[in-house]
Amino acid sequence: MFKEIIAKIKDKYNNLKILDKYIIKQVIELFIMGVFVFTTIIFASDTFITLIKQIARFGIPFKVAFIIILLNLPSIIVMTIPMGVLLSTVMTLNRLSLSSEITVMRACGIGINRIAKSIFIFAVVMSLSSFIINESIVPVMTRQAKDLALWALGQKNIPNGKENFVFKELNDSGALKRLFYVGTCKDKTLYNITVLDNAKDGTLQVLQAKEGRTSPEGWIFEKGATYTIGKRGQVLNTTLFDTSTVQFGIDLTKEMNKNLAKEMNFSKLLKYLKKSGLQEKDRQIYTIALHDKIALPVTTIVFVLIGVPLAITPPRVRYNRGFLFSILIIFAYYVVRALAISFGEAGSLTPLIAAWLPNIVLTIWGILLYYKKVYTIS
Repeated sequence: MFKEIIAKIKDKYNNLKILDKYIIKQVIELFIMGVFVFTTIIFASDTFITLIKQIARFGIPFKVAFIIILLNLPSIIVMTIPMGVLLSTVMTLNRLSLSSEITVMRACGIGINRIAKSIFIFAVVMSLSSFIINESIVPVMTRQAKDLALWALGQKNIPNGKENFVFKELNDSGALKRLFYVGTCKDKTLYNITVLDNAKDGTLQVLQAKEGRTSPEGWIFEKGATYTIGKRGQVLNTTLFDTSTVQFGIDLTKEMNKNLAKEMNFSKLLKYLKKSGLQEKDRQIYTIALHDKIALPVTTIVFVLIGVPLAITPPRVRYNRGFLFSILIIFAYYVVRALAISFGEAGSLTPLIAAWLPNIVLTIWGILLYYKKVYTIS
């Protein structure tokens, strides 16, 4: 008798294991498809537009710009992992519900909690994977993308090996703003530089330097002098300098610092925020990014919590609405996320609330739906 009971328990255990494999196999297949689809959509829209802007604005070659985009691919995947998990969860359970398989499972004594158990475990694994990618791979790739952009900019602005050449910088109306004369360029260093700066009305600045180089912040000159000449040709001022930086029209400082938070993992960003020299606005932005490094991976689990009850359709519904539900939930989440981060950066919300507000809203909604579905479904 005892052996028979043990045998029945083992059979039931083995059947449940088969059920887990059956569900998780479909979830993984749809997850891979979902991540690929959403990554492609983001790449083809926002990322491709960024690629065109880099080529047009900064003169970065297409091949280099494309490599920069590929280096940013891990950060896109971190965003699409929650989307893929939600899509796979809703599509899988919705299909099982429409084919009455969930009804059969419930008739056999397998509840919604047990059916969703393997999906929640998968969501936790994907959440941890997202966090690990964001902590280890994304910072390295982002820094490499930044270094490559700086290298491309330097290659564009330093014609190595040439002699006696000029650069022109025009203002918005097309008039001459600055004229750069360079005697020679060797090993990425400029020699015998003269700059005629006509940017200020009524005066002309003449800068002469023995050597210099380009950078995203501008031209960096060393060992030179600046002369300010009035309308009548008189020298109004003379300044000697060891090092001087002059803007030359392409300033990538702000552009490059946009991804500064992505270049650091959680611990490094936390140490960076302890610096006293940060402006309050920058501190607010980076603090939101710090909380978001945890909030974004947790979104994967939140999506499953809300996706499971929405995917299980009532008997009267005979069409697959999983994909539509997935898109609507994702859209709602990222709208709330964008608004919360915007209000947070403006100082209207604390960084903690700004980063976690979308998860809080969806978690409350998901708990209510999940409780209703589990305890009231017939």
